[in-house]
Amino acid sequence: MTSLYLWVKAFHLVFVASWFAGLFYLPRFFVNLASVPSDSHAERERLLMMARRLYRFSTLLMVPALLLGLWLWLGFSVWRGAGHGWLHAKLVLVVLAVGYHHACLTLLRKFESLQNRRSERWFRVFNELTVLLFALIVVLVVVKPF
Repeated sequence: MTSLYLWVKAFHLVFVASWFAGLFYLPRFFVNLASVPSDSHAERERLLMMARRLYRFSTLLMVPALLLGLWLWLGFSVWRGAGHGWLHAKLVLVVLAVGYHHACLTLLRKFESLQNRRSERWFRVFNELTVLLFALIVVLVVVKPF
């Protein structure tokens, strides 16, 4: 393995973990927003402002995570050879994670326009999906089960 490969891989891991940290926390804002009383405008606006900032910051972390992953995939040919079924499964999960990220923007927009119809409980379950995605991705990368 080349030194450049290890540097790219290390930074890919840093950005992926940081991006997912944002995805772990952003739905917590939605849980809180769903439980804010309708007459509490200041609290609602404060939570919306923090959620917007976290979404933007998470997006800034997602972009290099994906670009570095693409570099690993194409630039270092990690996809070549037999026994890389784990990589295909990981890529499917990465697409789901990107979709989850964009779903968070849709949910945020609904809160901004006062159109949220989902419960606090729904957002608590929605929040757990990222933990599952992250765990599955890590297991696939480390264990490489197929």
